[in-house]
Amino acid sequence: MIRKISLGLLAVFFVMAGVGHFVSPETYLPLMPPYLPWHLALIYMSGAAEVAGGLGLCVPQLRRAAGWGLIALLFAVFPANIHMLNDGLVLGEMIVPKWVLWMRLPLQAVLMAWIWWAAIAGRAKTDGTNSALR
Repeated sequence: MIRKISLGLLAVFFVMAGVGHFVSPETYLPLMPPYLPWHLALIYMSGAAEVAGGLGLCVPQLRRAAGWGLIALLFAVFPANIHMLNDGLVLGEMIVPKWVLWMRLPLQAVLMAWIWWAAIAGRAKTDGTNSALR
């Protein structure tokens, strides 16, 4: 039951976060490291990946792949978190405090572990599925 609730929370979190990339992409532009090309395209692609991963968590046959995909996405965006920490972050007229930027780093690891527990480890039976999660 806790795993099902976790999957639902993760799905809602990632779908909402992904939709945010399309609704207000300008919010994400300051997060982009200058060494990456095509900032807007990358924002849309990461948003689409979040939506797809979040929805995939809801489909038992796709859950494991969605979990690995979301973990890979979190790993891929980690350099942006380092960039924000090093260069600071201003959103509109608000300067994001350094402690918030520091907290984002372990939060990525917590999210990865949560996804792994809910979507991947929970399906580790001999046949590769866990019927209790369907």
